[in-house]
Amino acid sequence: MPYKIVTDSNADLVPGYAADHDILEMELTYTLAGKTYRCNDPALSRPDFYSRMRAGEMPLTAQINLEEAKELLTPYLAQGRDLLCIMFSSALSGTYNSTRLAAEELRARFPERKILVLDSLAASAGQGMLVARAVENQERGLSLEENAAAIREDIPHLAHLFTVDDLNHLRRGGRVSATAAIMGTMLGIKPLLHVDDQGRLIPTGKVRGRRQSLLRLVDGMAEQMDPQHCDRFALSHGDCLEDAQFVADQVKKRFGIRNYTISYVGPTIGAHSGPGTVALFFYAKRR
Repeated sequence: MPYKIVTDSNADLVPGYAADHDILEMELTYTLAGKTYRCNDPALSRPDFYSRMRAGEMPLTAQINLEEAKELLTPYLAQGRDLLCIMFSSALSGTYNSTRLAAEELRARFPERKILVLDSLAASAGQGMLVARAVENQERGLSLEENAAAIREDIPHLAHLFTVDDLNHLRRGGRVSATAAIMGTMLGIKPLLHVDDQGRLIPTGKVRGRRQSLLRLVDGMAEQMDPQHCDRFALSHGDCLEDAQFVADQVKKRFGIRNYTISYVGPTIGAHSGPGTVALFFYAKRR
């Protein structure tokens, strides 16, 4: 049987993509008002999740733990399938490490099976772009090992540029100080961030005004992109589709790239970035 591609819900895949391409999407969980949900739980839609955040509710998130990872992976190994796991950045969650440890234990139970676990050092639709590349590689006939090697080569070149609309969510996560959040909010300051080579979310600058922050994402792409290899891009958003589409239109206008996706930032990332987040992902000379 063909090897199974595995990821987690922080890849923010377009709805239906995982099912259409035989991907196992392991779901992280979050708790809101005392009730725990799976990341893709139909009981709480993405718009409703962000509406509740705007109303002041603060979600608590949880990584995939070791036992959950083993439980989710075991059936495919039992079917005789090898696994290629592309997981959320280890600098932002323990999900990669749980999956890695699960793989170590499961190799002892299924010694004839291969399990490769990659730290994507990526987040949101950036991680999703790596998953999509792995699907394409598999469809082109690359073996498990060849595919893993190709994804490892892609990882340092997958740029992530973010802006957020509300500094207070970054304050809660320790990304900015309380004073900076208060002053920035008063002055209309919008932070710019990226994911670095270690998979960490790092502030890189700030601009005044929402429109300027969105345009700065596209300027950043102009500075970093690798024209020879950047044939696609992706956007994710925290319940602000019009802003994400504005950025997509700017990218198409400036660079002529038509192959792209737009998806929601899921709850387990959105709990930390907040409503109004816009993130742009593309292949770059460097992150």
